[in-house]
Amino acid sequence: MEAENGKRGFLDRLKSGLAKTRKLLLTDVDDILLGSKEIDQALFDELEEALIVADVGPTFTAELIESLKEKVKRKELASPEVLKKVLRETMREILLRNEAPLLIPTDKTYTIMVVGVNGTGKTTTIGKLARNLKEEGRAVTLVAADTFRAAAIEQLEVWAKRVNVPLIRQAANTDPAAVVFDAIRAAKAGPPGVLIIDTAGRLHTKVNLMEELKKMKRIMRRELPGAPEEVLLVLDATTGQNAIAQAKIFKDEIGVTGLVLTKLDGTSKGGVVVRIAKELGIPLRYIGVGEQLDDLRPFRAEEFVEALFAPNGR
Repeated sequence: MEAENGKRGFLDRLKSGLAKTRKLLLTDVDDILLGSKEIDQALFDELEEALIVADVGPTFTAELIESLKEKVKRKELASPEVLKKVLRETMREILLRNEAPLLIPTDKTYTIMVVGVNGTGKTTTIGKLARNLKEEGRAVTLVAADTFRAAAIEQLEVWAKRVNVPLIRQAANTDPAAVVFDAIRAAKAGPPGVLIIDTAGRLHTKVNLMEELKKMKRIMRRELPGAPEEVLLVLDATTGQNAIAQAKIFKDEIGVTGLVLTKLDGTSKGGVVVRIAKELGIPLRYIGVGEQLDDLRPFRAEEFVEALFAPNGR
């Protein structure tokens, strides 16, 4: 019952968090559909514009419009009201393809390298993820490999104390790969657990940052075959299409195995979730909708679509 209440509580917060996206997307869609007596090219043009403004992306929008036109040809759409149902189902199908919760084995050391540019909520995400895993009974260790900013090390230390997990750190400006090396050596000597490694997040266009991340990956793989098992990219939903650009660079340069989308609350750009799913094909592991400790949750397509299409925000 408590788990069910927790799930319902998160769904309510997700609905609240997506309120601005819902207002931007569905108010326009509703206005278009209510003002139309028939399905024609003018309706499709208006719908296309509304979807692109909502940041769901041109690829998804084009596919949806073509799908709707085909349904009209086959006489499967009798009235404009049915379009909204098709929009919902199409979003759901696309998002389900990217729904892939993180599955962590219990019999080995599992390493999660967390990457992303500064300001995305990377360190906060690490703290919340550590808390979630600890609640599942996992042994979690945080690794402060963003050594270029003393503030980053201090922030991670605050989170380690808050969720009561150990932190491996060295002095500021130490080689990040050396910190990771020490962390993996320590992990191998102890019982199976989860290592969550914070990394530097300077501008994603900087070649030296990507080279540094590649070096860390090489060190990890050399010391622990298969590591890092997960390269988790944290993206800020409020940046919309900039998040897509960041994801493409990180994916191409160092390989990304999963995504976290933060700050879905308070943005009208929540449609970017659909765009990410459609254009990147990277599993969406978690979404964040607030500042509370339990506001980082595994991404569930059904929950997201239900929250996005909730009538009047309920």
